Amino acid sequence: MHLRADLHIHSPFALAVSRHMLPEQLLASSTIKGIQIIGTGDGLHPTWRSLWDEHLVNPEGVCVVPTAEVEGLHRIHHLILMEDFDQCAALYDLLKPYSSNIDRNGRPQVKLEGEAIAAHVHAVGGMIGPAHAFTPWTSLYATYDHVRDCYGSEPIDLLELGLSADSSYGAGISELHQVPFLSNSDAHSPQTNKFGREFNLLDVTEPTPRAVLAAIRENRILMNAGFFPEEGKYNRTACIEGFHQYTFDEAIAHHWRCPVDGARIKKGVADRAHELTDTLPSPRPPYLHLIPLSEIIQRVLGTASPSAKKVQRLYTEYISQFGDEITVLIETPEPEITGINPAVGRAVQALRDGRVELHPGGGGSYGSFSFMQ
Repeated sequence: MHLRADLHIHSPFALAVSRHMLPEQLLASSTIKGIQIIGTGDGLHPTWRSLWDEHLVNPEGVCVVPTAEVEGLHRIHHLILMEDFDQCAALYDLLKPYSSNIDRNGRPQVKLEGEAIAAHVHAVGGMIGPAHAFTPWTSLYATYDHVRDCYGSEPIDLLELGLSADSSYGAGISELHQVPFLSNSDAHSPQTNKFGREFNLLDVTEPTPRAVLAAIRENRILMNAGFFPEEGKYNRTACIEGFHQYTFDEAIAHHWRCPVDGARIKKGVADRAHELTDTLPSPRPPYLHLIPLSEIIQRVLGTASPSAKKVQRLYTEYISQFGDEITVLIETPEPEITGINPAVGRAVQALRDGRVELHPGGGGSYGSFSFMQ
């Protein structure tokens, strides 16, 4: 059974998250997007778990996997997957003595090293790995050069790539050769250009959390999908105020201070991954680069936002006709897409053909794209 999974999202109990990130809306967005497995996000928060109780079995047929993200010492973020809410509750009890905001913040801060957090996760039967592992803030490789420096003797069960990386960025790092890579949206909004913008195609024996965790543990990941890395807001080395971009050597020459505005220059994911690469790339499942359909329509129609009414009207027409967004992007024949709007059809075909010009992001500013004829 091949199912698409987005395993890292957030709840309204986390910072800077839409109040519309509620179970009913997330299930609806899953159906529209074409996601069959979702992580709950923020699974350590007792109220958030209670809101999910009546939706674990749902009419949409979406498999709901308890997941969480915590911030450990050195501001490193860890992604946690669990089989059920009993494991979440048990982990909550283990981490509560080390957190002052575990009852208030969906993504709590835990005053423990990665090794201790991982040991607690493994003790309750969960899985853990670094979240958005290469980003220049709050990530494993922002602080350390090696997994063992953070997690010690505890193994990691997965590594999340983040929006500014694809699997090629970690394929040449020898310590990751046996580690499954995940690509997830880290969505703070249920809008379909945010939710499900990255996902994984998993080979699962059945649509249950236990089977999902087993598929990841056994590396039955058939495909990762998501942004072109250049679209991510930390892909290139750039200053954090004016977003002026620099090569790695230029940043060193400028002592990591922007000569234009004096702001700090942050090392980009592309440069950091290159710095860590120490061997030939290991085989990885294919990575499918996608652009959200509403952003494609926005570009075609020339609107300021993918939420514009005329964008959403056309988007809804495609979903009504073909079932879900991912089906439109990767399976629907181009003539059928063109039958609704010729310019959208040409743009989707350009995406499929790789005729996309990328304008990389960096320093906290998302990259952009345009289609080539």
